[in-house]
Amino acid sequence: MRFERDMLLLYAVTDRAWTGKQSLDEQVEEALQGGVTLVQLREKHLSREQLIKEARRITALCHRYGVPLIVNDDYEAALAAGADGVHVGIEDTPVAAIRARTGKDFIIGATAKTVEQAQRAEREGADYLGVGAVFPSPTKQNAIRITKAQLREICAGVAIPAVAIGGITQKNVASLQGGDMAGIAVVSAIFGADDIVSAARSLKECAIQVTRGGA
Repeated sequence: MRFERDMLLLYAVTDRAWTGKQSLDEQVEEALQGGVTLVQLREKHLSREQLIKEARRITALCHRYGVPLIVNDDYEAALAAGADGVHVGIEDTPVAAIRARTGKDFIIGATAKTVEQAQRAEREGADYLGVGAVFPSPTKQNAIRITKAQLREICAGVAIPAVAIGGITQKNVASLQGGDMAGIAVVSAIFGADDIVSAARSLKECAIQVTRGGA
């Protein structure tokens, strides 16, 4: 699936910690029904074989809604599963090495906490950036925080789009207006909600407001 900036508007990152009465597949489908524009499958504790199997299933589900599926960290599993791309952290496989193995149509996202990191990722062939944590994150409690001014500086320092991530909720997202990001990435605000469909719909409206001024 060819990458487009609008895919970042409402970026949902899975977290198995929030599954209970529902399966992960059911949660993802409700998020898709609510309007998420990209899904990242984040599984830190599965074997590669298990991850590939799950990524194949979730990719097929996302594609029924015309939404890309990104795998966290493991680009080889993403390729084997037929997923649309990978998102890598600062200490993961370099973007340049992944791009050399995957070609131009494979979506690569990279974490950036400084302008220097953002520009390096862009030079190496990243399609987009994940920038944060913009708020305290219940998912990554030791995540380094960045200010809205730093978010705006990073976004302005590169030509590729960026998504803000880290502790974003319906209550605090409005304060990110003016950060110049293309969208917001959320975990618990969607997958920890009692009504995932409604939460996703509301967050998408919020994302439109903070990134496009309500356009």
